[in-house]
Amino acid sequence: MAAVNAPQRSSGKKGGGFRKKKARLGVHIDMTPMVDVAFLLLIFFMVTTVFRSPQTMELNIPAEDTPVEIAESNVLVIRMLEDGRVYWNIGEDMTPEPVEFKEVQKLILDKDKENAETHSGESKLVTLIKIQRTSPYEQMVNIMDELQLGKVDRFSITVLEEQEVMEVFGS
Repeated sequence: MAAVNAPQRSSGKKGGGFRKKKARLGVHIDMTPMVDVAFLLLIFFMVTTVFRSPQTMELNIPAEDTPVEIAESNVLVIRMLEDGRVYWNIGEDMTPEPVEFKEVQKLILDKDKENAETHSGESKLVTLIKIQRTSPYEQMVNIMDELQLGKVDRFSITVLEEQEVMEVFGS
């Protein structure tokens, strides 16, 4: 509520050549209702706000003491160089072949299907992603997205060492 205080009249003498100052009205505003409304609005917005759930990727990491034996014919190796070139091969005897990054998901799905046919319907293909340490972080995120879109749940990521780059690609 607001209140107006009327000015007090003084019983001073009239006269003299001086002009009297006008008495100012005192205004008092009660802030309690406005604070109540502000807190009600604050509580309303806090209760009705929907928070976006964090977009995280769930990773299952095996224990270090548990070695997993996998046949070479069941390992699809994808090598990603820092300049964006991508190579793939299955097994040690096959030389790495180039592939466009946008074709990686299709390649993984095709090789997974071929592996399932050779193993009587159940695919045992494991994808091994090797990325150079100097590659941009975006490359790793993009390949993880491709694996997720391709519904590949058996994969491993490791570092492509400079020695392997020299042996395989000679550059």
